[in-house]
Amino acid sequence: MKYRAALRIFAYAALPVVAFIAIVFGGPKWLPPMASVNDPFKSVDFSDLPALQHYTAEDGTALAYRVYNPTGATPLGSVVLIHGSAGGGSSMHVLAKGLANAGYAAYAPDIRGHGASGTKGKIKYIGQLEDDLDSFVRTVSPPNPITLAGFSSGGGFVLRFAGSPRQDEFKSYLLLSPYLNEKAPNIRPSSGGWVDVGIPRIITLSILNQFGVRIFNDLPVIRFALRDEEKSLLTPEYSFALATNFGPQRDYEANIRAVHQPCAVLAGKDDESFVTENLEGIFRKQGKDWPVTLLPGIGHIALTLDPRAINAAIDTVRALQSGK
Repeated sequence: MKYRAALRIFAYAALPVVAFIAIVFGGPKWLPPMASVNDPFKSVDFSDLPALQHYTAEDGTALAYRVYNPTGATPLGSVVLIHGSAGGGSSMHVLAKGLANAGYAAYAPDIRGHGASGTKGKIKYIGQLEDDLDSFVRTVSPPNPITLAGFSSGGGFVLRFAGSPRQDEFKSYLLLSPYLNEKAPNIRPSSGGWVDVGIPRIITLSILNQFGVRIFNDLPVIRFALRDEEKSLLTPEYSFALATNFGPQRDYEANIRAVHQPCAVLAGKDDESFVTENLEGIFRKQGKDWPVTLLPGIGHIALTLDPRAINAAIDTVRALQSGK
């Protein structure tokens, strides 16, 4: 009995030491650049990129976005485009132009912690991104009907919002090769070499957050495979708070079940980051008959750049907003 009691006391005494080691030394590492993510944007013409505009978030911060006005006097509707990890609204430039040319008002915000919105790689609290999106809709007032579309991690965040009590703010949702969870059937190890996760730090901070300890939530927990020259331009790492918020709920399956608005899924068959052929089964397992379209010959980043993918996204938005 004395031995067991002593062992228990030792274990309790060691916990703070283990937590300290995990927090200090358990962070993410830098990866070699992932060419399939970095290279495609070199050929994009950004000369006609719209000027940044700003709206005021709930906490008074000015957050940035771009507007792509449609051809024609009256927009058919609007699409709010949520970019993927490490990027900003400008990474949705080609897709936004395509939607505008098809008659939709397209909006490409810099999600807080990215681009010209807030402090790079950080947010103040988990849930702030939903508050920001709510402020965007109320302040900017995109023309109805509104589709919220998100790519990769942005697709995961769109799913998060689509399964929340605020989901009726949008008529429909479009998930573009969405990130779901590190254990979901569509994930590749390290997202194909794009991300390194500080697992010991994430686990420790998750436990601390359950006890209301959030003072370490600004520490980085994931890093992206960017080139050195791009790290100053993009967002090379995420804090615990941003990494937790910019994606679906931890229980992504319950998140899927909670969605009651129309939703569709679009991805490439040749995706380097995710196993996209597993997407349909993931959603069907949760009782969702959402259309899942896989495009032959399309990779991860190409889903937002290739003309075939742009046309498929336009067709999907048209179907969602028409109720077909």
